[in-house]
Amino acid sequence: MSGDVPNVEKTGNWEESLLGMPIGQIYSLFPGLVASVLFAWVGIWLSEFLGTTVLGFEKSPLSPVIVVIVLGLIISNIVHLPAWFKPGLTFSVKKILRLGIILLGIRLSVFDVFRLGALGVPIVLACIIGALLFTTYLNNWLNLPKRLGTLIAVGTSICGASAIVAAGPAIDAEDEEISYAVAVITVFGIVASLVYPYLAFQLFVGDPVKCGLFLGTSVHETAQVAGAAVIFSDVFSLPLTLDVAAVTKMVRNVFMAIVIPGMAVYYAHRTADEQRAERNATNVRKFLSMFIVGFLAFAIVRSVGDAGVNAGEQAFGLWDANAWQNIYTFIKTWAGNFLVVALAGVGLNTRFRTLRKLGIKPFFVGLGAALAVGVMSFIAISLLGSFVTL
Repeated sequence: MSGDVPNVEKTGNWEESLLGMPIGQIYSLFPGLVASVLFAWVGIWLSEFLGTTVLGFEKSPLSPVIVVIVLGLIISNIVHLPAWFKPGLTFSVKKILRLGIILLGIRLSVFDVFRLGALGVPIVLACIIGALLFTTYLNNWLNLPKRLGTLIAVGTSICGASAIVAAGPAIDAEDEEISYAVAVITVFGIVASLVYPYLAFQLFVGDPVKCGLFLGTSVHETAQVAGAAVIFSDVFSLPLTLDVAAVTKMVRNVFMAIVIPGMAVYYAHRTADEQRAERNATNVRKFLSMFIVGFLAFAIVRSVGDAGVNAGEQAFGLWDANAWQNIYTFIKTWAGNFLVVALAGVGLNTRFRTLRKLGIKPFFVGLGAALAVGVMSFIAISLLGSFVTL
């Protein structure tokens, strides 16, 4: 009889780890999960409709993430959702989010770094490091919650909402902090995507490579970078800028694999110091949790597959270039879908009164961060941009 107890405990632990509840209660997930999926579908459709049909872009510069968060916030603050939605919404935020982050690693290929060249990478690094340092300093100066400041710093320096969503669980951020950080980053990212194409032309006298570097390093979201580069290319008839901006942004995204675990360790070390906690609370196992390990593993898979294709062979000896592209594009698409479902849960789970408690100061941090990364980008490109070719 005693031999049965460990098995029961192991099963319970497995169920709690995978589902967040015993398997016999899985039915309670359906209402909230269906609501999250429905809102995700509407958000994806609406972001595409607004970006292409209403605004006239070939590819929408509006991220489905912010659209679905806004929709969720509106509904959750107009209609009081019954308690039976809560388990499914929590499952979306906690479990589906991690699955999306793991699959998100397929976007990252180390070979994008090589495409930009030896002198292009320091420009990207200077902008990332400058944004991280300045945002962290400004957040501390304004005495804001450290998790919120960390999320804004990561979103500004790397790739907007995707980086915030990936960093949130790594630092145990609250849903409200993730929502607020995404809102802050999105507001200034949209402004930058509309203003920076014209500013870049003036700053760099129409040099298409320097302008592409500037847009790729100073605009937050990948979709916003693409939108800004399309505006620039169309207005000034310089299509090379679109290619340079896209490659620069991909290189910037690659560093997410380093920055997010690094910021998680930094945040936890600071927390441990302030709370006089034991140093073993900040061991590697805690920070490199399974979803971060999975994220890095998919990035390695993408890089190894690309290496085979770039060598004129098959990816993993199985797929030619077209087949390999279809595979990682499929995974990348579903990574995005899972993240939108998770952020729908965040929006539906968040109340405006909770956001009001965070105050207006985070918007000043976001503004300062956006300006800082723009200034750092201009300085770095002015010094090194002439040596970059693509």
